[in-house]
Amino acid sequence: MDPSPEVLVNQAKQGNREALEDLIRMVRDQVYGLALRMLSQPQDAEDATQEILVKVVTHLGSFRHESAFKTWVYRVAANHLLTTHKRRAERMELTFDRLEAGIETELATEWNGARTEAEESLVVKEIMIGCMHAMLLCLDRDLRIAFILGRVFDVPGDQAADILEISPAAFRKRLSRARALMRDFMSRNCGLVNESAPCRCSKQIPFAVKSGWVDPERLKFVAHPVHARKEVEITANFSEMDEMERVTALFRSHPEYAPSERIMDNMRALLDSVKFRQH
Repeated sequence: MDPSPEVLVNQAKQGNREALEDLIRMVRDQVYGLALRMLSQPQDAEDATQEILVKVVTHLGSFRHESAFKTWVYRVAANHLLTTHKRRAERMELTFDRLEAGIETELATEWNGARTEAEESLVVKEIMIGCMHAMLLCLDRDLRIAFILGRVFDVPGDQAADILEISPAAFRKRLSRARALMRDFMSRNCGLVNESAPCRCSKQIPFAVKSGWVDPERLKFVAHPVHARKEVEITANFSEMDEMERVTALFRSHPEYAPSERIMDNMRALLDSVKFRQH
């Protein structure tokens, strides 16, 4: 049986290098998953993940086992992502109004690109995932991380409040606000949530390709390395769900993204550095 995170923490505090690497490897996926959904761009998420892992390692001595280790890591990650400088996607200053205006003006009936049906299907999936990332960016950071923790990752409310270092009541208020904004927007616009809504992912292909938002030769999300390739499909009982359940199901349908091995390589280089000191 593999040692628990808490056992590895104690070993790492005593100078066990292997235990420290195991801890980094154990939490890097959850950190990257949160960073990617907060920042949208894989490269920015990778950079933030490494920054967060450095904080985890250098502040390991402050972990007092008052909560689960992974909860503590989420807290470190959340604090970093809520206070870090704006990355590329955030500098676009997206809002639901701007996104809705774009949807209304850029819809097309068909795509004239010389693509096979399979290739077009991949582009549709890319647009679907990319659009949901854009919708997350329309939420301010406090609401965005509450939505990601509470609805995408299904973290229990009390635990999510502990991660964000706010009261359970404050977390519920943030999550409720984020849910309402997301549900209202998707209900008005997204055909996957509301059949009478105008937008279909396939109708966004011409604009997405022409504008450079999607490059069919370099798909950012569909081609992203994953741990378990999970198709972005609608569940069998999707039609029986209410709108909020559909919204949640769509966000949870994303693959389990795998961060680059460069993160571990860089962390090992840091641990080998004579300048590195754990404190």
